[in-house]
Amino acid sequence: MARRPTAGDAEILREAKERFARCVAWESAWRDRALFDTRFANGDPLNAWQWDTNVRSERGARPCLTYNQVRQHNLQVQNDNRQHKAQIKVSPSGGRASYEAAQVFSGIIRRIEYQSKAVDAYATATYHQVESGIGYVRVDTGYCNDNSFDLDLFIKRVKDPRSIYMDPDCEVYDKSDAMFGFVFEDIERKRYEDEHGKDDQAAPAALDHTDGWNDRDHVRVAEYWRVAIDTATIHRLHDGTVVRDDEIPPELRDQVKALIDKSREVQERSVEWFKIAGDRIVDREDWPGKYIPIVPWIGEETVIAGEMDRKGHTRSQIDAQRIYNYWASAAVEQVALQTKSPYVARADAIEGREEQWATANTKNWSVLLYNPLDEQSNEIPRPQREPPPQMAQAYITGMQIAKADLMSVTGQYQAELGAPSNERSGVAIQQRQRQGDNATYHYTDNQAKGIRQVGRILIDLIPKIYDTRRVVLMLAEDGSESKVLVAPDAPDAHQQVQPQPDGSVAPVMPGQAQAAQDDPNAPDPAVIFNPNVGEYSVEADVGPAYGTQRQEAANAFSEIMQQNPAAFQIVGDYWAANSDFPGADELAERLKRGLPPQYKAGPDPQVVQVQQAAQQQAQHAHELLGQADQEIAALKQQLATAKMQGKDRDEENKIKDYDAETRRLAAVGTIDPHSLQVIVRQMVEDMLGTRLQPVLEGHADVQADLASRMAPPAPEASAAAPEPAMVQ
Repeated sequence: MARRPTAGDAEILREAKERFARCVAWESAWRDRALFDTRFANGDPLNAWQWDTNVRSERGARPCLTYNQVRQHNLQVQNDNRQHKAQIKVSPSGGRASYEAAQVFSGIIRRIEYQSKAVDAYATATYHQVESGIGYVRVDTGYCNDNSFDLDLFIKRVKDPRSIYMDPDCEVYDKSDAMFGFVFEDIERKRYEDEHGKDDQAAPAALDHTDGWNDRDHVRVAEYWRVAIDTATIHRLHDGTVVRDDEIPPELRDQVKALIDKSREVQERSVEWFKIAGDRIVDREDWPGKYIPIVPWIGEETVIAGEMDRKGHTRSQIDAQRIYNYWASAAVEQVALQTKSPYVARADAIEGREEQWATANTKNWSVLLYNPLDEQSNEIPRPQREPPPQMAQAYITGMQIAKADLMSVTGQYQAELGAPSNERSGVAIQQRQRQGDNATYHYTDNQAKGIRQVGRILIDLIPKIYDTRRVVLMLAEDGSESKVLVAPDAPDAHQQVQPQPDGSVAPVMPGQAQAAQDDPNAPDPAVIFNPNVGEYSVEADVGPAYGTQRQEAANAFSEIMQQNPAAFQIVGDYWAANSDFPGADELAERLKRGLPPQYKAGPDPQVVQVQQAAQQQAQHAHELLGQADQEIAALKQQLATAKMQGKDRDEENKIKDYDAETRRLAAVGTIDPHSLQVIVRQMVEDMLGTRLQPVLEGHADVQADLASRMAPPAPEASAAAPEPAMVQ
């Protein structure tokens, strides 16, 4: 249902028409040529598009033959590009992006391409790129299904590139810097009235007839895309953090201002979409991405003296193809105007046999009789057939030259077109084919540029379209499917988790993912993916399609097994997996199960065994440490108890010793000194383990000698000194 006009609709319509007028002025010359190129490339005997109208009119009933060789040269480029379609590859480029998350991006994009039948969109764009100089692909959004409110992304085919106009001021080859664009459809006014009602009349034809927007019988329904540029300020803080000015809370602005190291302004793109029918805006939306989702496949684009022109592969072949058609038509005409090859005979030579000779071209006579002699018996020459019609050598040479010219202007010679050539070795044939590829490689390269821009648009849109938690499918390069949980609130860009028996999930440790994949009974690891974390870049890898790669791999493995039959046990599963005969996949699985352990996928079995043994030892050591901790705790408790008991015993022993010492002293006090001396001497002997008597005697002698030496001289009249007492 059409929306009611708003106050700004008139300004938007005025802007759209002014921009459309610029586009028409910029592209009008090319569009006329592009239409001619497309018709010429599709010329055939029925439409006669390869003949100039005036020349064909002048020839009247004369032959105007069409031998369309342009189509074959164009198909050579188009089909080669189909077989070598560029593959979108995503790689991490900044932030907290990871390689695993980039692989998820690539898998989701492959799934988008698959569900969109993007191969048809790419092939159609390539078809127009080669024929007329440009083709287009669109990216659009839509609901996943009729029972869901979740949006998904789709790549759409553009069947007519002339229905699209892009900003003439684009500088980038893939038009990613376009500020506006149009996608239009001219529909019959009656159909417009049937769809929108007769009350919803488009502008009168007289109003807009001059600018080509509407006419009396048609209404132009246009999608108008325009880009708005907003300016924002970003700040770099002392610690390297970058913050936007409009994201700083008012209460923290003064604090953040003191931490700003550098500031600058950046431009941010936002895209608006309008649907215009006649002079009325019937629908509008804010597009979630920053690019206009229209991507060109350009053949050649030149600007000469201010005039833009685009060329495909057709343009250079036009004159050579026309010459070929002229020579072929003239040759056929020349031969057709010649007489047949009748017999020439004298009348008397066939006299009487006129009926036989009259039916010689309709009946299969075994013998044609004639009269050898005339009435005078003179010999009559036998009837002779006239030489057959001859094509002039000039026509043959002209067609040969024209055919050579076609190969010369395209760079595609007989070998590239499939005809036999002098090359015999595989290397020589590949070199000749490579020469043809070099002549037309710019089409492949420009196709890759377009596919790369499609990838950039999808990378920009995926975080904005997949903005809620949901499970999506992704495709591997070999076509196998797997599920991924898109979680915009996840802390990391990529996390692999393993479902647990209780329904919970646990992170997959390094090395466990491959083991889980090798175990057919293990549940598939779940992947949590946050497309908002990190920055990613897109490349387009031009190479053979995956099916071609599989065939090349199967041929390589076959050659290996022919040279070394024993290698079948090792590479047989790869050979079967890359083959296309029925049961190849089952055979590959059987051969894989029979591989020697050291050749199976995953870690080396010996390494796994060592790792398992190390894990067991670590677990056993952990158990021993636990037991040791328990024993140590028990010993500590016992030691504490023993210390307490020891303290009590020490106190008791001290008391006992004190009592014993007291009793001993009391007993000693009652002993005779001489008896005590004997007891003491005996105790000392027991302690030293030797008899003390000899020692005491020797000590007495030494002491006596020392005393005599140190004693003062005795007076003469003094009495004799008494003998020293014996130390007992």
